Amino acid sequence: MGKQSSSLVYQIFQHRFPATFKGFFYFLPISLALTTLLLIFIYISTTANVTKTQSQTTLYLQTLPSLVNIDQTSNLPIVPFEDNEDDNDNLFADPSRTARLSRASQWLLGNLFGLIDGNDTNNKEAYHEGDIFLQDYKQMNKSLKIYVYPHSKDDPFANVLLPPDTDSKGNYASELMFKKALMESHFVTKDPNEAHLFYMPFSISSMRSDPRIDVHGIPDFVQNYISNITLKYPYWNRTGGADHFYVACHSIGKIAFEKAFVAKLNVIQLVCSSTYFPSSYLPHKDASMPQVWPRGGDPPNLLTSQRKRLAFFAGAVNSPVRIALLKVWANDTEIFAHFGRLNTPYSEQFLGSKFCIHVKGFEVNTARVADALFYGCVPIILANHYDLPFTDI
Repeated sequence: MGKQSSSLVYQIFQHRFPATFKGFFYFLPISLALTTLLLIFIYISTTANVTKTQSQTTLYLQTLPSLVNIDQTSNLPIVPFEDNEDDNDNLFADPSRTARLSRASQWLLGNLFGLIDGNDTNNKEAYHEGDIFLQDYKQMNKSLKIYVYPHSKDDPFANVLLPPDTDSKGNYASELMFKKALMESHFVTKDPNEAHLFYMPFSISSMRSDPRIDVHGIPDFVQNYISNITLKYPYWNRTGGADHFYVACHSIGKIAFEKAFVAKLNVIQLVCSSTYFPSSYLPHKDASMPQVWPRGGDPPNLLTSQRKRLAFFAGAVNSPVRIALLKVWANDTEIFAHFGRLNTPYSEQFLGSKFCIHVKGFEVNTARVADALFYGCVPIILANHYDLPFTDI
């Protein structure tokens, strides 16, 4: 049997095929390659055409009929909006408005260097050069205007949309403190036509604690909110939401735009959880702010010489870096590393240590960073892909 098989193979290889048959095998790979290139070219042309003819705004607007009928999938009522009685101008779109670009483009980095107007010979110093920053900051402080979408105290979700009447407390107070400070500042304008930015004042932490919404209802609420401002005002459509922003200090804010994905690509996120993964934080589009837990009284003033411990860390063992540090610091006499929740107040460890180490677990807990500063403990952050508060400043 083996000899017969070998003989058959030998005869096949010795067989002389016609010239036309050989030519067919010669041109077959070339034909397949050309066909593949043609199909790739057709695919690219089709994709480019879709991208060109359908902007992100158009794609999002096509989903509006389903967004308006939000009550079909949730118990959330339509979010009402308050008319701006001080502005007699029609708020709906007209050609003179939709044709021009967002005023927020004045604050692009290119404009900082004098490139927007074509003058590329001035201001070529580094971005963080002090004099340039101070000059740009003064200009911003003088002329930046933010339009806050108006809501009344009679709104069913006034607790989510309006600034708090009392001082903010708790771990996520920064979100409400920002809203209150902004509404009392000179940056707010009642004329949307002079605004550089548009603030959507819903509070993620307030939605989370509202039993009508809860965590699972946040994406529906945000989807419904964007649907309302898209239909009532022309400003979202003008830029696809690129000059709109919201504030989220709770990590649950990363799911807020789950049902408005196209909007999520454009909207500016002002967040406390500025870890690139998994919070969907995009550097250079989004911004980071500190997470502050308000403390009563003045900060304690304990000299470094009175702090007996070199460094302090406490946290769950939920990342490779923390696992490695557990092995290194488990028996260290100068660094107190506690893996898990402390049984004693954190303030005692902050006050007794010169350095406070913050190691990324699921994400960096920035509230502890602010606490360390309050208690005079120098924070040391060990984390990749993480923006410190005010990084872009």
